[in-house]
Amino acid sequence: GRTWTDNPIGSGPFTLDEYRIGERMILGRNDNYYDRLAYLDTVEINLAGGVAMAMYEADEIDLTGVGLADLDRVQDPSNAINRDLVSVPPGFSTSYLGFNVDEAPFNDVKFRQALAHAIDKDLIAEQVFAGLVRPADGVLPPLFPGFNDGLQTLDFDPEKAQQLLEESSYPTLSDRDRRIVITTQGTGGSPSLSIEVMADMWAQNLGVEVEIQQVEFATYLQDLYRNRLQAFFGGWEADYPDPQDWIDILFHSESPRNDGNYSNPEVDRLVEQARTEQDVVLRTELYQEAEQLIINDVAWLPVWWDTQGLALIKERVNDYNFLPMTIEIFKDVWIEE
Repeated sequence: GRTWTDNPIGSGPFTLDEYRIGERMILGRNDNYYDRLAYLDTVEINLAGGVAMAMYEADEIDLTGVGLADLDRVQDPSNAINRDLVSVPPGFSTSYLGFNVDEAPFNDVKFRQALAHAIDKDLIAEQVFAGLVRPADGVLPPLFPGFNDGLQTLDFDPEKAQQLLEESSYPTLSDRDRRIVITTQGTGGSPSLSIEVMADMWAQNLGVEVEIQQVEFATYLQDLYRNRLQAFFGGWEADYPDPQDWIDILFHSESPRNDGNYSNPEVDRLVEQARTEQDVVLRTELYQEAEQLIINDVAWLPVWWDTQGLALIKERVNDYNFLPMTIEIFKDVWIEE
């Protein structure tokens, strides 16, 4: 049924022993695994945003990514935590602003296009993220199968943004539907800072009022999946190396992960054709054509792609490999006592 993910059955080196949405996931070693057994008895994955760094410094977890708020101090050689710092290869991920296109003012494509043209992504990448990210032009990240570096993008152009705003259904500053609420998960850190910068750009270039609402991760997911959010800041990282994981899963009108209720019959037609297309080149072209329509419609507002990541990992952890997708391989990891 629809709850199969609550108790999945697989043949891998670990089993899912516990899963609490927005809190934690616990994996246990699968003693019936057909190959060499994993070295670890259990793996606990923290899913609660905003507390990982504190947990790492309290020796409650062994591995965490580094957010913008902690960047300077972890890179300081005089800080003891610096010895645990490692460089992480860029992931196949896109950070974006999503819209519920059924709700005002995001039900107007020109309003969404105005927002896109009012954002200076280069400034965000260089000044907010210290050059650790790259401005995102599309849905698919660089080097990912199907990546299109020839996309026609909605570049920073305040004059064009103002023109589109005036042509939209919400041109007057007094219109109550012009107020935007953007929801993000956690209790601070780089995502909220980048949203604050975008909010300032919209206020300066368009006179649009923005409220930023931060909620716990579990609440964020529940509201996102139930289409309760007007606008939302999030990220998507590849589950497998195929554009279907993005273009079809996230934007087909009948997909359960179409969190913004986006619907374009031509996009549906293209991705449905790609599902059965055997020619790799033609299949890629179908996805790229669909992606261009998605960008034109501003179903998403892609903001940045990772170019370099930083993480902290305890010295006692051995043979953990950082991968560019969401897949984690714990089979070979061992702890030095």
